[in-house]
Amino acid sequence: MSHKVILLVEDNPDDELLALRALKKTGAENEVVVAHDGVEALDYLFASGPHSGRDPAVMPQLILLDLKLPKVDGLEVLRRLRSHERTRLLPVVILSSSREHQDLLDGYSLGANSYVRKPVNFEQFVMAVELLRRYWLVLNEDPPGAM
Repeated sequence: MSHKVILLVEDNPDDELLALRALKKTGAENEVVVAHDGVEALDYLFASGPHSGRDPAVMPQLILLDLKLPKVDGLEVLRRLRSHERTRLLPVVILSSSREHQDLLDGYSLGANSYVRKPVNFEQFVMAVELLRRYWLVLNEDPPGAM
């Protein structure tokens, strides 16, 4: 399997640590890039700001996106991703603790590929992360020319 990058967009340090531990526990060898707010995520994806030296052709194969982010919220990050040709087909899984019906509708309306509520229990979280990783990075076929 080729080198596949996961972009984790998460502002809560506890949830970030939980996600990283869950990925490690599943045996994932993927590089995980962490963005702590929406601006940092967009800078990484569009190779701007502090990421301006990054090769913009190298894109993550999976974005795990929280919704309640500082500076630019997750829905706006998703809106901007879907409005650019280079990023519009990137797999985006909203990984949020939000139980708001409108967040679910808005996420899918803006082009999220999936919406997963963060499990509270660590073992359930590990299982959810493993299923997401396996599906999106191993089983899923990317659209031709998307990556």
